[in-house]
Amino acid sequence: MKRFFGLVSKEFQHIFRDVRTLVILFGLPVVMIVLFGYVVTNEIRDVKIVVWDRSGDQLSREAVSKILSSGYFILAGYLDREEEIESLFRSGEAKVAVIFEHDFEKNLVREKKAAIRLVTDASDANSAQLALNYLQGVLTGFFMSLDQDVSLPWAVDIKTRMFYNEEMRGVYMFVPGLMALILMLISSLMTSVTITREKEFGTMELLLASPLKPVEIILGKVTPYVLLSLVNAATIILLGYLVFRVPVMGSIWILMLECLLYITLALSLGVLISTHASTQQIAMVFSMVGLLLPTILLSGFIFPIDNMPKILQWFSSIMPARWFIVIVKNVMLKGTGMAFIWKETLILLGMTVFFILAALKRFNIRLE
Repeated sequence: MKRFFGLVSKEFQHIFRDVRTLVILFGLPVVMIVLFGYVVTNEIRDVKIVVWDRSGDQLSREAVSKILSSGYFILAGYLDREEEIESLFRSGEAKVAVIFEHDFEKNLVREKKAAIRLVTDASDANSAQLALNYLQGVLTGFFMSLDQDVSLPWAVDIKTRMFYNEEMRGVYMFVPGLMALILMLISSLMTSVTITREKEFGTMELLLASPLKPVEIILGKVTPYVLLSLVNAATIILLGYLVFRVPVMGSIWILMLECLLYITLALSLGVLISTHASTQQIAMVFSMVGLLLPTILLSGFIFPIDNMPKILQWFSSIMPARWFIVIVKNVMLKGTGMAFIWKETLILLGMTVFFILAALKRFNIRLE
């Protein structure tokens, strides 16, 4: 055990002596949090909506039919009471609720005005705003089509409400994505480069000749990055809260445990990459092309997964960051617990076990 901690101490000394590594480890989270103030928007498609039709008249049914025929929305079900909205938002079964007032058609015909209320899950602020804009456009076009005159005698009062993100702040979306990206960068890229450097410089043979076992060598190499990655996760959460007022509505302990699980998965990927790469440059290319770019493009960090072609949606399912971002959003913004994120947690756990076994097997083959 003393030899193991000596190896860990040596790794920490290497990290703190390398200025470039320190910049990546401690400067990157701050820079990316500041720079990602605005998120690239995209068109929406197949947004799940629920309807609470308290009127049940012909006009309200025609309005719902018009919404569904627009091609942007799909019906997730009908509501019986307003309290069901939050539970559907928590489980992710719906993103928007459309509520018609009592006597909708009668009020519109007799009083020349009626009310429709739109309630939106704004944990993803960009998609929520787009969904509202599309819904309002569809409804406005429908009610204008009822009267071909230029001056429309009817007035429809559409009220909206944003769940989980009342101010529609974009940082609510990119902070979870940045956490997934930075933890993947530090855990996988830095680990793969560190182990590959030992092989490239010929010092791996010296380590193997020492009394340390191969597993102890791997653990000694990756332990510093586990601790530093957890520090970075805490830094991102703290910066998001202090600078951009991004809340942590759920348990901070659940959030940190999920971060530890994701870090472990990324570390195993880093070790696996190092067994295939002969130089640091190759390890960096493998990490950048195989991990970082898919994490940015296919995890839902910037581009909504529902807007992607089906083949890319299937491919995104094997990206760990996709499931980690869902977990972080649920815990930080919605305040949910394990009852709502157990599926994503099991997926990450299964991926972690698979990559650890693959990395250890490949490492032992390389030693032989």
